[in-house]
Amino acid sequence: MLNYNGLWKLLIDRGLKRTQLISLAGVTSNTIAKLGKGQYVPLESLVKICVALNCELGDVVEIVRT
Repeated sequence: MLNYNGLWKLLIDRGLKRTQLISLAGVTSNTIAKLGKGQYVPLESLVKICVALNCELGDVVEIVRT
């Protein structure tokens, strides 16, 4: 399972909304919806988000081991 809490924290810290992230990163609203549900999204989308937010992959996603 994946945890994207780091991404949501980054958005809050930077005063950005999810809709702004769509425009900044060039990802779809479907991608953001999947992130919100903790579902898999392609690495390409995560890289676009990291480039847009100037952060590392580990800042936005965490693998949760059960």
